[in-house]
Amino acid sequence: MEALYHQTNILIQETQACFERLNKSGGVDADALEKEIQQRINTVTSNCERLDISVYKEPVSRRQSVKTKIDQLKYDNHHLQAALRMYQHRQNQARREEAEREELLSRRFTHNSADAETVIFIDHSIQHQSALNNANRGMDDMLRSGAGILESLRDQRDTIKNAKRRLIDIANTLGLSNTTMRLIEKRAREDKFVLLGGIFVTLFVILLVIIYLV
Repeated sequence: MEALYHQTNILIQETQACFERLNKSGGVDADALEKEIQQRINTVTSNCERLDISVYKEPVSRRQSVKTKIDQLKYDNHHLQAALRMYQHRQNQARREEAEREELLSRRFTHNSADAETVIFIDHSIQHQSALNNANRGMDDMLRSGAGILESLRDQRDTIKNAKRRLIDIANTLGLSNTTMRLIEKRAREDKFVLLGGIFVTLFVILLVIIYLV
């Protein structure tokens, strides 16, 4: 077990040296160094798994210290793995940026044959944002219109209430019969239901418009 531990420790140090060569290579033999580092990391991972099994073969008095040293190897190996992933991420990002630059430099503008005006291709996200802004303005106008309708209905309700009170006062003044009063009250209730029905229909229409437009 001691031999495997020292072998793994040396392998980690050699892998760290490979990282230093990789950072100084400037792209020369970078792929070969990257593959070599990956192979070394895989070997260290395998050795750590074997060492984990060997811990239980050690005397109880030494197990904790041996496990601590193995945990340190694992920590160093995880650090190497993270460094390799970071390097690969930087490389992929650099290649992607280079490809985008090449695409931008190779792009050519097209012209109309009639007036030779340059056709500008508007970015799709800008078009989408403009459409959303137009939809929002349309919804605002619709909500303001709905609010105006509701306000008009409230005014009509107040007008009906005032008319009802005036009719009751006139009926009392003229001494109309109870039958006539009941007919007036029945008509007032029917007008109230008509008003409420109009309010609910208006709200339902506004709700449908909001659901299908948004």
